[in-house]
Amino acid sequence: MGPLSINKWDGADALECYQAISNQPYALFFDSNCPSHPLNKWSFICWAPLETITIKNGIITHNDQIIDNADIFEFLQSRLHAHDIETSHKKIPFTGGLAGYFGYDLGRQLERIPNNTTDDINMPDMMIGLYTNILAFDHENNEAWKIGDAPFPQKNPDVEEQDIRLKWSANKSKDEYCQNIQSVIDYIHAGEVYQVNLSRRFDAELPDEFDPFAHYKKLRTINPAPFSAYLNLGDIKLASSSPEQFLNVTGRSIETRPIKGTLPSHQSADILIYSQKDRAENTMIVDLLRNDLSKVCDHHSVKVPELCKLETFEGLHHLVSTVKGQLKNDYMPTDLLKACFPGGSITGAPKIRAMQIIEELEPTRRGAYCGSIGMIGFNGNMNTSITIRTVIYKNNKAYLQTGSGIVSDSTPEKELQESLDKASKIFESFQQENKEDAA
Repeated sequence: MGPLSINKWDGADALECYQAISNQPYALFFDSNCPSHPLNKWSFICWAPLETITIKNGIITHNDQIIDNADIFEFLQSRLHAHDIETSHKKIPFTGGLAGYFGYDLGRQLERIPNNTTDDINMPDMMIGLYTNILAFDHENNEAWKIGDAPFPQKNPDVEEQDIRLKWSANKSKDEYCQNIQSVIDYIHAGEVYQVNLSRRFDAELPDEFDPFAHYKKLRTINPAPFSAYLNLGDIKLASSSPEQFLNVTGRSIETRPIKGTLPSHQSADILIYSQKDRAENTMIVDLLRNDLSKVCDHHSVKVPELCKLETFEGLHHLVSTVKGQLKNDYMPTDLLKACFPGGSITGAPKIRAMQIIEELEPTRRGAYCGSIGMIGFNGNMNTSITIRTVIYKNNKAYLQTGSGIVSDSTPEKELQESLDKASKIFESFQQENKEDAA
C-alpha cells in the first residue's frame, strides 16, 4: 500500500472532532482525558476501517467471512503484515493498525476454565478494526495530525448532554455478593488461591431517547481518566473511564501499570499507603505480571521501578505499580498480549485458578468488562487499558460491572463497599447519588 499521508490538522479539539462521526459504526475515540496525569499525552480518533475482525466462542469472522482453524493472536498479526504500510513517524506513537476491544472472555481461548456463566449480553469476545484513517492529538504540545486520505466531516452536529436517571438492578443482592466474597476467602484459607478479583453487575433499561455518546460527554467530565474511550461498534457501544494501563509497547520497551489498592479520596491517603492488606494485594499482582512478561521478554530485563505508588483520581486513591521489560526480538506485541491476557489485576493469583473461581461465583459472562481496550500499530507500538469503570450499551440496556481483589484478610462488607466506591462516579453520571439504592 505504501506510505500513509500524515499532515498537520487544524481542526477543533478531539472531543468536538469525534462528535462529527460519533454515529458511524466502528468510529473509535481513545480519549486521554486527565490533564493532571503523567500519561495524559495522546488522544486518537479512528474511523472507516479497511477490515473488521471479531471472534466469538473461538469462531473468527473477518470482513463477514468465517476463518477456520486460526489462532486469533496470530491472525491479528498476519493482518498487520498483510498491509505493506510505511508508517514511520518519530513523534506519533500510533499511525494506523488494529484498534478496538479484547473482551475478558477471549481468555477462554487461552486457558481451560469451565463454562458455567450465562452469556446473556451475547457480545463478541473481541471486536477489532484495521485502520489507516486516524486523527492524532498531542496534548503536551497542543498539536494534531491527520493520517490517511479519507475525508473527515467538517460539520460537527450538536450532541447535547443528557440528564437521564436510570433504574439499576444488580445480578446479586448485597447479601449474596458478600457470601460469594466469603467463599473466595475460604478458598484462600484452604490454600487454593492467593487473590481473586470478584465482581457484580448492574443493568438498566434505556429510554428510547437515550444517546450513549451524549452520556459519555457527561461521564468524561465527572470521571476524567487517562485511558478513557468511547467505541461505537454498531449495535454495541462502550463508554470507558479507565484509570489503568494494561500493556504499552514503544519499540521493544514494555510497560504495565497494575492498580490494586483503593480508598475514597475524601479519606487520608496515608491510610492506603500504609495498609498492609492493600500493599499485599498489589504486590501479588506485580509478581504475576512479572511472570507473564518474562515469557516474552529478554532475560533479566523485567524490573519493577515503582511499587505501590499513590495516584489519586476523581473520587478515589489507588496504589499503582510499574513493571517494565524488553520484548524479545523474535516476538511481537500480539505475542505479549497473548502471554498476559486477561490482565492479572482483574483475575487474581494464580491466574487460572482465580479464573475458575470467578466462573463458579459470577453468574454471567463478563463480556468486554475486565478485558482490554486499545491499539496495536503497524509500527510495532501498542497501548491498551484495562476495561474497568466502563458502561456497555447493547439491546437497549446499559451494563456496569464493578469488583475488587479479595485476599486473605479481606472482609465481605469492606470489599462490597470498595466495589461501590469504584462505581460511584459512573452512577453519579446517571444522576444516581445513592449507589446501592440504585440496585
